[in-house]
Amino acid sequence: MRNKYNKGKMYKKIIYKSVLFVALMLSCSSCKKYLSLYPQDGVIRQEFWQNKEQIQSAVIGIYSSLLADPAGKDRQLAEYLFLWGELRADNVVSSGANISNDELNMLHDNILSTNSVVNWSAVYRTINYCNTVLDYAPNVMSLDKTLTQDKLNSYLGEALAIRSLMYFYLVRTYRDVPLKLKSTSSDTDIQQLAVTKSTDVLAQIVKDLATAEQYTVYTYGDKASDKGRITKYTINAIQADVYLWMEDYNNSITACDKIINSGQFGLVPGDSGFFSTLYYTGNSIESIFEFQFDVQALNSFYTAFQQKARFAASPNLMDLVYTVDYNDDNNYDRRGRFVAVNTSTNQIWKYIGVSGDRNARTIDQSYAHYMIYRYADVLLMKAEAMAYVNRGSESLDIIRTIRTRANALATTLESPSPSDANAVALYVLDERDREFSFEGKRWYDLLRYAKRNNFQNLNTLILASTINIPGNLQQSANTKLRDLNSLYLPIPYSETLNDPNLVQNPFYKN
Repeated sequence: MRNKYNKGKMYKKIIYKSVLFVALMLSCSSCKKYLSLYPQDGVIRQEFWQNKEQIQSAVIGIYSSLLADPAGKDRQLAEYLFLWGELRADNVVSSGANISNDELNMLHDNILSTNSVVNWSAVYRTINYCNTVLDYAPNVMSLDKTLTQDKLNSYLGEALAIRSLMYFYLVRTYRDVPLKLKSTSSDTDIQQLAVTKSTDVLAQIVKDLATAEQYTVYTYGDKASDKGRITKYTINAIQADVYLWMEDYNNSITACDKIINSGQFGLVPGDSGFFSTLYYTGNSIESIFEFQFDVQALNSFYTAFQQKARFAASPNLMDLVYTVDYNDDNNYDRRGRFVAVNTSTNQIWKYIGVSGDRNARTIDQSYAHYMIYRYADVLLMKAEAMAYVNRGSESLDIIRTIRTRANALATTLESPSPSDANAVALYVLDERDREFSFEGKRWYDLLRYAKRNNFQNLNTLILASTINIPGNLQQSANTKLRDLNSLYLPIPYSETLNDPNLVQNPFYKN
């Protein structure tokens, strides 16, 4: 066990060194002109790609980009993913004067292409890191005879999977986006691209994930790597999510079953150690993929939720989502009080709480991991997919398992007919709200539910999106959200200036 622990620590040290390495290479590059859509990657010089150790550094540099902009000029990627996944939904409200106008406008569904929250550079930066590895790493085979094909494939699989994950976020957030599969390493590589239809981007994602699944490993031999790097199980989780979005339910179930049947994952018990194990310490048996923040790579959530807080939990969260047993204070949903939210202050708690008590972290302890996939997510994705393939009874069994772990209150129990696919799926949606509050999933869950059957359930999304909007703005937001183009963010204004081939989402055209 000690050897495995030390290997995990070494992996994290490599990440932090790679952050510095990528930043240094960025500053040393002679190329000055780059479109913001395809940020410069500092590790593309031909003299760099000489041996397998340099490939490893470049791959770890991809993971570094998930934690921070090497140049230190942009929000962290995790912060963007949180903002895109939560602000337009129903669980987050403004915490007061510290919130920016752009963030407040996002909360109120008053969004322009000039809003800084719609900036997609952080995602395309990571995509370019992935493309760089995919373009240059294969050539190292002829230079370093100790590099095996299996090892090279493993690195390529990681790059393909992370690129796929990034494009999946873009498709769900913007719908049609530029699809760039080659790296930008010099002025000659700069391309002015039109957007690619979301269906074509999704097809590329499915293709790349199939290749990545063949290439990647089941385990790296230590916990930090298995939870912080791409494994076959990570790819299966992404596949399940992508297929669910595409309404390919049987393939989604198949991907979920690869994880479930592996026996490598389980639910963290909903006892007194629930918060500590799952959120404070991280990398639990439930974890599939987490952004590995640590003391040397802090996240930005302390300032968002604690010091000069900009965001808080909705005042409706406990009453409407988790509910409260006013007759028995010891009877509560384990996912709500002092897990999702500090019920005394309405602070968002998952990222700032301290293990086992009601104290908040200090700023130097702001290293809670940002979860992308965990086992509960896989179970509920499978439950949602099964609802639509006439397996409603099995879907309800999974929901029951999730609720039992959490001691969900009887007041949130629903009893849909197993044969009513839409009702069962709505129950899954409600349970996902309780399970994943503030984990960057709520808006995407609402949109996925709403868009089925030609947006049959649009009203569910509109109600959630407008519930916390001030009364004088609600009618305007309601009207906007009935235009289906408004459900996706605009192409950032700066990108349309730089690239005349980019056609703006019709809702945001002047």
